[in-house]
Amino acid sequence: MFFGITDIWTYVIGAFLIVLLPGPNSLFVLSTAAQRGVRDAYRAAAGVFIGDSVLMFASAAGAASLLMSNELVFTVVKYAGAAYLAYIGLSMIWGAWRNRSVTGEVETPALSPDPFRKALIISLLNPKAILFFVSFFIQFVDHTYAAPALSFLILGAILQVFSVLYLSALIFGGTFLAGQFRRRRVLSAGLTTGVGAVFVGFGAKLATTSL
Repeated sequence: MFFGITDIWTYVIGAFLIVLLPGPNSLFVLSTAAQRGVRDAYRAAAGVFIGDSVLMFASAAGAASLLMSNELVFTVVKYAGAAYLAYIGLSMIWGAWRNRSVTGEVETPALSPDPFRKALIISLLNPKAILFFVSFFIQFVDHTYAAPALSFLILGAILQVFSVLYLSALIFGGTFLAGQFRRRRVLSAGLTTGVGAVFVGFGAKLATTSL
């Protein structure tokens, strides 16, 4: 046992695989990298990192119990998150084609004047994340350990290391796509529309989830 963690290597493998699963956070960082470059993409990644850290601390502090015991709170947060994801998706679709209809050319649509803030909100308005952190972490924490908060902290730190590495890979992959977008304007608009549609899908999925 390692600081109250019962099977750390199984957790490491599981955390690595979970980070690779596509989600709105990683997709937003990739889109930001492709459209606005490395600097803004890392600002978005910082928003994801801080947002997830807040949710992990909230999970350890008992926020998951509140969400599970109070359906009204869960529903409010759930629909707020779903609406925000849908708003981002629709804004991307609208921005991708609006400039083309006006000028005849497709310009790179702006994602947000502040990618950090938008990424942070995407992370925080996801009640499923809090429930996930608790349900996943608790499988590897010995309930008899004297300082379970330390166990949660170590598990969260491992997950965040994987997250930073993965987001960095997406950022530099996205900068490669940026060059392709600049040369192929219609392709840029089409792919941005596809990403926007995926965000709308994320919002619909979150809206239909339940405790």
